[in-house]
Amino acid sequence: MTSLPPQPSAHTPAEAPTLSRGTPAALGTAGVPSQAGARRPWLALVVLMLPVLLVSVDNTVLAFAVPQLSAQLQPTSAQLLWIVDVYPLILAALLVPMGSAADRFGRRRMLLIGGAGFAIVSAAAAFSPNAGFLIVARAGMAVFGATLMPATLSLIRNIFTDAKKRRLAIAIWAAGFSAGAALGPIVGGFLLGHFGWGSIFLMAVPILLLFLALAPFVLPESKNPAPGRLDLVSVGLIALTMGPIVFGITEFATGGGALFSLSFVGIGLGFGAVFIHRQLRLTSPLLDVSLFTNRVFRGSVVINLLSVFSLVGFIFFVTQDLQLVMGMSPMSAALVLVPGLAATVAAGLLVVPIVNRVRPAIVVSANFALAALGYALVAFTDTTPGLILIAFVVLGIGIGAGETVSNDLILSNAPAHQAGSASAISETAYEVGAVLGTAIIGGLLTAHFRNALQIPRGIADPSGADTLGGAVALAEELGGATGARLLENAQDAFASGAVLTAGIGTLLMVGAAVFGAISLREAEV
Repeated sequence: MTSLPPQPSAHTPAEAPTLSRGTPAALGTAGVPSQAGARRPWLALVVLMLPVLLVSVDNTVLAFAVPQLSAQLQPTSAQLLWIVDVYPLILAALLVPMGSAADRFGRRRMLLIGGAGFAIVSAAAAFSPNAGFLIVARAGMAVFGATLMPATLSLIRNIFTDAKKRRLAIAIWAAGFSAGAALGPIVGGFLLGHFGWGSIFLMAVPILLLFLALAPFVLPESKNPAPGRLDLVSVGLIALTMGPIVFGITEFATGGGALFSLSFVGIGLGFGAVFIHRQLRLTSPLLDVSLFTNRVFRGSVVINLLSVFSLVGFIFFVTQDLQLVMGMSPMSAALVLVPGLAATVAAGLLVVPIVNRVRPAIVVSANFALAALGYALVAFTDTTPGLILIAFVVLGIGIGAGETVSNDLILSNAPAHQAGSASAISETAYEVGAVLGTAIIGGLLTAHFRNALQIPRGIADPSGADTLGGAVALAEELGGATGARLLENAQDAFASGAVLTAGIGTLLMVGAAVFGAISLREAEV
């Protein structure tokens, strides 16, 4: 797809991975195992898919649980966004440090620590007594989740040394996200139809127990033998960069003053500049920012972000539209989205032979054009379950293919010894895209809903109606003509907001198509 990845310089020791029993691996080129890391590389890939599936299932299932969460925990509009956003926010802040830690202390070791911690905190989240506790539990899940994803992708980079096999492995890895998203609505719809919302967190436990039982036997250990010290100041600067930016966006979306909200964004950007300046001065930086001097690497990171932004933003509002406006059950709503999620999986795999013949810039631009069409179908037509199904299939084809191409370009344009850092950057883009997709698309929708909703006379305390789920719950509680009017007004306000945000999503995807054509013009087959 691209030129051969850069090799470690004379000043950077080649990486010396070890096999699963701790013995040094026989080394091939670029300091990676000559037998693809593990003796059973494809079995290792299957085991690595377990945490990948878990993370993607978690994202999709939570979107379907929003109505039940709103009714039972009664979060404010800000709390509802934070329940969704705190997980990818903490992930985005910790992925680079955890990716660097995996390079230093061992990628398999970090996977095992993350898997055990994630299982424990997920069980606690399932029994959250209120919205505040759930937000804290989700933050704890994110801390351990940040150890999982960079290690999976960096292990793939070191296990599969052949470019074609690695490209296929990355396609399977990327498709794992979509497969988990496809599995999430089905499993989540069943769980939410028979059990409480806490069951969506409990299902992580058996998956991780299986992973913890298999991983020590089939995954190789690998790390950078001379990584330098872990710079805690840089870790803090990443948190001080990501936190204020997402907080500012969320505050603006939930009615905070423009000056107050944008000031936090400015603070975050300021700390980001300090972080970059520090990395340029350190002899062993937490993040090698010189990777971004590669135009293809830089463009691929942004494309990864925009792909996830598109997918998460779309799912955020259509899941509520299907359940709370069209009156579908969680399981029925999940089945509407399954064809699109399956199309995402298929496109991620089928694009592999295509990019062997077609330039990546053309493929990525076409993918975003499809995503724009998917949003446009919702924005400019009368939405029905059938139309949403078609729109999501179209969008899913574009996003699935784009994710495979962008992740392959990110890893192919980074040295093998920096696989952890490159993987962390890729995953950071993924999680930032998830944050922005929820904060921007969801925030615009929430702001429009709050301003457009007309509260009928006779409702003494309308504070619980600042989200669609809260308004529906309040309408059911009130009953009678007043409840019916509130329900109708809430559904109308949400539907008009969905049209507005889908139109904005269309314009953003058109811009992404243009960006892809320009930023990847140097990428070669």
